[in-house]
Amino acid sequence: MSAKPLLHQLVESLQCLPGVGKKSAQRMAYQLLERNRNGALRLADVLQESMRSIGNCEMCRDYTETRLCTICSNEKRDAQMLCIVESPADIAAIESTAGYSGRYFVLMGNLSPLDGIGPDEIGLTSLARLVSEQQCQEVIIATSATVEGEATAHYIKAMLTNIDRVEGSEPIRVTRLAQGVPIGGELGYIDQSTLSLSLANRQDI
Repeated sequence: MSAKPLLHQLVESLQCLPGVGKKSAQRMAYQLLERNRNGALRLADVLQESMRSIGNCEMCRDYTETRLCTICSNEKRDAQMLCIVESPADIAAIESTAGYSGRYFVLMGNLSPLDGIGPDEIGLTSLARLVSEQQCQEVIIATSATVEGEATAHYIKAMLTNIDRVEGSEPIRVTRLAQGVPIGGELGYIDQSTLSLSLANRQDI
């Protein structure tokens, strides 16, 4: 059996992108071949290098090329305030508001027992250790307003009540983004002003 023509392979490969079906992939492939071969070659080079060099921050699990990301290595960030998000894209969304000066922890998903995703799969052991070591004063849970996101938020809240604290220190304040984030909404799709308001008016849970 002969190998598929390269054009077919290119179209199939482009379909790995979210929201890209066969027809969209065909348009992209023809656009690159007909009008922007140099751009396509640069894209191929950057994709290969990114897949080889980009890993996860040892502290917050965001994407980075170094051991610690730029936020975790920034001493000006408030280490006692921690915002828990589902994905690295959520960090970009919150940072765009310029209204948050703490640090982050990325879950890389939500609890979903039916899919075999439990506390270990979203790094909750690492989260508990980070909160304890840094003696965080406030943890903001910024999971999405979905069934899975809400379940994950409540699980984390319960987990944080058992974190060891330095004797005499205040209990950890656990907050959730306020109104403005729609039910089922993901942070990456919410406009900056709404997200900024929700962050500023976060509520205790």
